[in-house]
Amino acid sequence: MSDGTAIAGPDGALRCPWALSTEDYVAYHDEEWGRPVHGDDALFERLSLEAFQSGLSWITILRRRPGFRAAFADFGIAKVAAFTETDRARLLTDAGIIRNRAKIDATLANARVLAEWAPGELDTFIWSYAPAAGPAPKTLGDVPAVTPESTALSKALKKRGLRFVGPTTAYALMQACGLVDDHLAACVARSAP
Repeated sequence: MSDGTAIAGPDGALRCPWALSTEDYVAYHDEEWGRPVHGDDALFERLSLEAFQSGLSWITILRRRPGFRAAFADFGIAKVAAFTETDRARLLTDAGIIRNRAKIDATLANARVLAEWAPGELDTFIWSYAPAAGPAPKTLGDVPAVTPESTALSKALKKRGLRFVGPTTAYALMQACGLVDDHLAACVARSAP
């Protein structure tokens, strides 16, 4: 059992302990998590997947991401905003995704809200909440679940009409999309470009 510090993976490189339970996690940790994500559709995808993750393990979402992308038209905001009641019914029976009515409805509603935003507005909006870089966490205990910035982002998104965007979901988005770098200080991915 880890004490929350970086531990050696199969290749000997130190990584955040959560990243070593499956090969899927190692690849996600090394290649995606904490790397800057830009683009409205890319951020809509991450926002949607973080909402679907609420109450579940991230690995559940990660392994179903191809199914989510197929079901939600690669998270093209304009395409999802145009989904009909027939599309909603299809999503509710799609075994390739998480068939949670509230989360599906939130994703569709969020797309309709975001379709009214100007191109690039979601990207600029989310990134405007990126905090100043702080010290690198040494252990998982140093990594918060919520921050003042994620709370502010959550409130701002809700005020603009988005759903399933609580402070914890907002912080997970900030971590996943590189607004913050919560790779542990000794983690090989912290120094990655």
